[in-house]
Amino acid sequence: MSKSENNIKDINWNFDNTYFHLSNSFRENIKPVPVENPELVLFNDKLAEDLDLNTKGIQKDQLSQIFSGNLLPKGSNSLAQAYAGHQFGHFTILGDGRAVLIGEHLSKEKKRFDVQFKGSGKTSFSRGGDGRAVLGPMLREYLISEAMNYLNIKTTRSLAVVKTGESVVREYPMIGAILTRIASSHIRVGTFQYFSAKQDLNELKILMDYTINRHYPEINDSNNKPLELIKKLLVNQCELVINWMRVGFIHGVMNTDNMSISGETIDYGPCAFMDTYDPKTVFSSIDTMGRYAYCNQPVITKWNLARFAECLIPLIDKDKNKAIDKATDLIDSFETLYEKKWIEMMKKKLGLNKSDINDKNLILDLLKWMHKKKIDYTNAFCHLMNVNVDEGKCFEDVYFQDWKKRWKERLSLEDKSQKYLQTMKAFNPIVVPRNHKVEEALKSANQNNFEPINKLLNILKKPYDLQEDITDYQAPPKTKEKYFTYCGT
Repeated sequence: MSKSENNIKDINWNFDNTYFHLSNSFRENIKPVPVENPELVLFNDKLAEDLDLNTKGIQKDQLSQIFSGNLLPKGSNSLAQAYAGHQFGHFTILGDGRAVLIGEHLSKEKKRFDVQFKGSGKTSFSRGGDGRAVLGPMLREYLISEAMNYLNIKTTRSLAVVKTGESVVREYPMIGAILTRIASSHIRVGTFQYFSAKQDLNELKILMDYTINRHYPEINDSNNKPLELIKKLLVNQCELVINWMRVGFIHGVMNTDNMSISGETIDYGPCAFMDTYDPKTVFSSIDTMGRYAYCNQPVITKWNLARFAECLIPLIDKDKNKAIDKATDLIDSFETLYEKKWIEMMKKKLGLNKSDINDKNLILDLLKWMHKKKIDYTNAFCHLMNVNVDEGKCFEDVYFQDWKKRWKERLSLEDKSQKYLQTMKAFNPIVVPRNHKVEEALKSANQNNFEPINKLLNILKKPYDLQEDITDYQAPPKTKEKYFTYCGT
C-alpha cells in the first residue's frame, strides 16, 4: 500500500454504500475524472470533526488529491444517480450530469451521510455538458449552505472546495473547481418521477421502501406507507420553507429535482437573501416570470408535493380513483398547515408566544408598511430588538410609530419578563449573507485572495449574536442596481 493510500485510510472514512446495491436502473457506476493540479482552497474542519473524520497529519497536497477525486478512499463505490424533474414546470429526464456520489459515510453515532463530488466530470447524464464546475458557484454553495446550517435551517453541508488547476470554458475560460457536498441523501422528488415515468412499479416500490428505511423507518408499520411518506415530506417541506421565509432566503430554482426527500435545502444555484422587503423578489437571471419568487415558494412547494404524490398513486390504492382522492386530500391540507406555521413563525419574530385574535393583522400591517416603504427585511426586525442598524429616518415614519405602539400593547399581554426578546433573538438573525458581500468575497477568491470569504464564513457562524465590527455586514447594498444570480456552472 502506498503512502497516499495510507493517508486516505487515516481520514477514517467509514463507508456503507446501500444505494450502490440497488439495481443498475438507479445509477451509473462511474469514477470522477482525474484533474491536472488540484489545490484545496476551503476545508470545513468543524464538519469533518462532526463526521468523525481525522485529517491531522495529512498534508494539504494529499487532501487536494482526495477531495478532487484523484485518489478514491478505500470502501468507496462511486456512482452517478438517475433522476428526472420538472424544470420551470417542464418535465425532463435528468441525472447527475456533473456529480459523483463516492459513498455513504457512517459516523460513530451511525448517522448516514452521502459524500458527493460536484464538478467531477462527465457522466452518461451530462446531456452534452462537460461535467465540470467553476470556482465561483462552488464557493457560493459552500458559503450559503454553511450559513443556512448556522441559521438552524436544514441543509446539505459543504466539506471542501478544490481548484482543479484546469480552465473551464463558459462565456470565457474560468477557474475549475470541485465541491464536496455532504447530505442525508440525494434522493429527490425527481428520483421518484424517474421511475414513475418508466412505469416500473416494482422499482418504484423498491425506491419507496429504501427511502422509508433510510429516512422514515418509524412509518414502516403503517397501514398505508405511501400516504405516510407523502405526509412526512409535506410536513418537513412546510417547515423548511417556513424557515426560508423567516430569514428572507430565496432558493431561486425550486424544480422537483431540487426537492430533497430528507427535507434538506439542496442545490444552491441562483439563490440569494432578500434585502428590501418585496414579496415578488426574484434574483435568478432565468426566472423571467417570477415562478420562484419569494412569495411563490410555498405555492411551488405544494405544486412539487403534488408531483410527488402523483408518483405514488399506484402504490396508495389499487383503485386509482380512491388513491387520487386520498392523495388529493393530503396535498390540499398543505395550505392550512402552512398558514398556521407561518403565523406562528411570524409571531415568534415579533416576540409573541401567546395568541390573540388580532395577531395576523398586526403581522400583515407591518409587512405592508415594509413593502411600501422599501424597508430592509432583516434590519426591520433588528430594530425591533433594539439592535442598532443604519436605516436613516425610516423608523421615524408616523405609520410605523403607530404600529409599534400597537405591538407594544400586544406585548403587554405576554409575560412581564424579557422572554419576548429572547424569542425574537432566536428567530431573527442579526446578519445574513448579504448578496453584495458574497459577491465581494467571490471576486477576491477568483483573484486568489481567500481572506474575505473566510472572514465572511466566520461571521456567519454566529448569525444571532451581536458581534463586534460587523456593521458593514449588516448594511444593505448602497447601490439600487438590480442584483442577478445565475445557475451554478
